[in-house]
Amino acid sequence: MKENAKKVTFAGNPVTLVGEEIKVGQKAPEFTVVGADLSPVKLSDYAGKVVVIAVYPSIDTDVCAAQNRRFNAEADKLGDAVVLSVSCDLPFAQKRFCAAEGLDNIVTLSDHRDTDFGVKYGFLIKELRLLARGTVVIDKEGTVKYVEFVPEITTEPDYEVALKVVKELL
Repeated sequence: MKENAKKVTFAGNPVTLVGEEIKVGQKAPEFTVVGADLSPVKLSDYAGKVVVIAVYPSIDTDVCAAQNRRFNAEADKLGDAVVLSVSCDLPFAQKRFCAAEGLDNIVTLSDHRDTDFGVKYGFLIKELRLLARGTVVIDKEGTVKYVEFVPEITTEPDYEVALKVVKELL
């Protein structure tokens, strides 16, 4: 499998990202993940919408929890955009977290089964079989308009830049 050239660390230690590195300007590759009800969910299910993909390693960490809370709060203000919150967590853990936190503006999706998203977008961490932290914004025509691979996974993404791009697309 192809290794991604992005330099990303986890707690200061370099990790290897595998898959095709997603880039601004390309057509967003179709992917299939698992929804909260264990059904398959595809990117094309959100065709015609601005899509924000909030990528994170595990819902059971403080930074990932903060990332989901922030995107949930912002999603309510984004009109015709959808926030897909993607990790390799099991759908049960994602659902439990969202229920406990009262998060209902994001769509939590699990890449645990096939890591289809992680490989097609280059977020899969080879050493951990988790996803690196980042954000991808896709316009209504399915073109990638913003990509962030957070350089240090234990830090939050740049919400302001991603949200500015989203608002310009609405």
